[in-house]
Amino acid sequence: MQFFANVAGLIHLEMLLLQIFPGDSISWIFQIFFSLLFVVFVFYGQRIQMYILIREIEGSLLRLKFIRDEGRKIALKTIKEIGKSEVDPAERVDQFLEYVTIRPQSMDPAGIVWKLEHVLDVREERFKDEVKIMAPAADETNINNLENTLEAAAALNMIYKIIRHFYILGKKTLSLYIIMQIQMILPLIMREAEAYASALKAFSYGQPIGDGAGALVAAKLMQGRRKRKIEKDCIVAKVPIEGRIAYVIKAEGPGGNVGKPGEAIKRVIEENDGKISTIIMIDAALKLEGEKPGEVAEGVGAAIGGPGTEQYKIEESILKYKIPINAVIIKEDIGDAVSPMRKKIFEATEVAAERVRRVIKERTKEGDIIIIAGIGNTIGVGQ
Repeated sequence: MQFFANVAGLIHLEMLLLQIFPGDSISWIFQIFFSLLFVVFVFYGQRIQMYILIREIEGSLLRLKFIRDEGRKIALKTIKEIGKSEVDPAERVDQFLEYVTIRPQSMDPAGIVWKLEHVLDVREERFKDEVKIMAPAADETNINNLENTLEAAAALNMIYKIIRHFYILGKKTLSLYIIMQIQMILPLIMREAEAYASALKAFSYGQPIGDGAGALVAAKLMQGRRKRKIEKDCIVAKVPIEGRIAYVIKAEGPGGNVGKPGEAIKRVIEENDGKISTIIMIDAALKLEGEKPGEVAEGVGAAIGGPGTEQYKIEESILKYKIPINAVIIKEDIGDAVSPMRKKIFEATEVAAERVRRVIKERTKEGDIIIIAGIGNTIGVGQ
């Protein structure tokens, strides 16, 4: 469309020049004009294109900076309201936003899972200690929520800094390839940033998010049953379902928490000497474009995201005892996953619960012992 608009503009210019300069002289003027235009685009076309792309990136970068700053304000305001600290926590919040986690060396892959888990455990404890210092009046639930809020703000800060880095680098080196790569991925980056901005509001108010769909299914199944803490930040309830004995596992709520479902599943398996007929895992999963949010699908395998440490533990346990594992997933996009739970996702948890019951009836027999694990951040999802 731009090409045709340019052609129309040139035709209009030609008609105007014909009125001003009648005769054959107009052809010479056009020839000189197009020759100069050709020379300009040959020698400076790439640079002109680069400056256009730079202006586009500048606009997105300003938007990212605004989102980052708003995220910091929300985190700081929430900490002040809940924590009631006598000292202004602004400096510590800024330090928190700059924290980095260095992954363990993977040159020798043996034992990498346990090294990574140790680093993540240290990171989590450090984060909680920092939140306790910034918000001394916060209880355990609020500490988890504040930690999630700060992590979302830190993610926004990191996104902004990375895009700014490549923008400045491309501008300094006048590299069209660097600038083009940033410009091409910016739509995806902006979607992710907007999703984290929504997550900040959900975490600050303690609202359930889309990622907690699996935990919500487990909460519904164990409702009214006696729960016990089985592993760090995880609870389990013994529930009779369709004539079977189901150990239903989820992270301990209602604070923002994902727990260690891998450890919990491993513990239940060992408590029953490996005599588990099947494991059913329920989790949110990223949908493809064109799929509807809230669609429920079934499959096999350990339905769990994250760095992979918990998935590794689950797979090791089921391999040892040859336990079949089934998955029920609720499809969402990145915005749904970290923002307040939409009605469609909430309704999908009912469908997922029915799918779980169907899998139990079809894949097991009466009297069997099974494990049902609801995976996801359990913020706003009670017990």
